[in-house]
Amino acid sequence: MARSGIRGSKVGAGPGGETERGPGVGRVMVTFWCALGHSTRPVFAATADIPVTWDCQDCDRLGGLDPDNPPAPVVAGPFKTHLAYVRDRRSAAEAEAILDEALTKLRAVA
Repeated sequence: MARSGIRGSKVGAGPGGETERGPGVGRVMVTFWCALGHSTRPVFAATADIPVTWDCQDCDRLGGLDPDNPPAPVVAGPFKTHLAYVRDRRSAAEAEAILDEALTKLRAVA
């Protein structure tokens, strides 16, 4: 059975492996804790600014750096439909004017 690849290598690996790509960057693993006690441990570059909060990978709540004082849950507003957002932007008079303009254009085409 013929083999088409070289064993023990991967796509993009050169003869020297990682050394061809330059020196590696220092990394730091930071633990964030949510209100339910879940921990999330993302890895950052050692020179990167560490954020104060991070989304929990288990429950999607915000996690903080202090396990005893996690961030308070964000209260989401009620679900709004597209029509509700349109009504927030337009008054009834504006809606009538837009409807009249659209009907005039449709009647002119027909």
